[in-house]
Amino acid sequence: MGSLPHLLADSSSTKPTLLVDPIKLKELFKSQQKYLNTFFDKLDHSQTHVFTQTLLNSTGTIFITGVGKSGFVSKNISQTLVSLGIRSQFLSPVDALHGDIGILTNNDVLVMFSKSGNTEELVKLVPCARAKGAFLISVTSVEGNALMGLCDLNVHLPLERELCPFDLAPTTSTAIQMVFGCTVAIALMDAKNLTKEGYAANHPAGRIGKSLIFKVKDVMKKQEELPLCKEGDLIMDQLVELTSKGCGCLLVVDDDYHLIGTFTDGDLRRTLKASKEGIFKLTVGQMCNRNPRVIGADRMAVEAMQKMEAPPSPVQFLPVIDQNNVVIGIVTLHGLVSAGL
Repeated sequence: MGSLPHLLADSSSTKPTLLVDPIKLKELFKSQQKYLNTFFDKLDHSQTHVFTQTLLNSTGTIFITGVGKSGFVSKNISQTLVSLGIRSQFLSPVDALHGDIGILTNNDVLVMFSKSGNTEELVKLVPCARAKGAFLISVTSVEGNALMGLCDLNVHLPLERELCPFDLAPTTSTAIQMVFGCTVAIALMDAKNLTKEGYAANHPAGRIGKSLIFKVKDVMKKQEELPLCKEGDLIMDQLVELTSKGCGCLLVVDDDYHLIGTFTDGDLRRTLKASKEGIFKLTVGQMCNRNPRVIGADRMAVEAMQKMEAPPSPVQFLPVIDQNNVVIGIVTLHGLVSAGL
């Protein structure tokens, strides 16, 4: 196991060890909570409602811009909107002044995040964006700033002070910008009646999307991949089938492929331990589990994983059956993990 030597005091070093004061750390969190509560208590909800409704009514793209830390927040908020199926894009104010403003149209909204509202790059951007016909919105925390007098709509984010002891480093201000933007994004999601399936469709490669899109039939093994046997087959005659299909089990079926039970490699070990040489005379049907957990092909894959992990003890596979109890596949824990669920 690796160590963390840089976190430990080194008696051979002359460099003093720096330590975080746990009491001061706790006090900082309490202070940040207090400053955030000021934001929540003093936020003008009528302004917020007009802002959110304006974004909802937009027939174009919602461009979001900012400089420095506000720029990082703007990117995050824009990406959140896109993930919810809302047309949005981050617009760098510097790049905009060097050609990128050509993407703006008179159907678009340009939201400018700035703590001070006096950021030079944003102030310079305003007349250029207005010439393109975009609707301009400022989201700032300092009253009476330059952007407020230049935009079509202004939203004030109340800020008591920064957590920084010098009241300089943008810490609390960026936190409230993020809280504000993400809350508005969820309000838009609600207004657009975005369904869980719709959200998943925007995240097809991620675990969220896969858990909401993939069904058992999308990840199950079927046909020649199935480890099938009959209940009258001798256990020792089915060892190849048990070990070669990579499922860790046998699916015991009748002549019409109705599921009778399952026999696992764990069952094999237990039978061998209890019966010893008597195992050569035992059939799969004599030792199989006749009441296994099963699932249907149209159930969600994530439901299969939940069923595998359910008490009294987890299992590594589920037989997949149709409405007539006919085996049509098998889904394994390994297969679900490999699919990214």
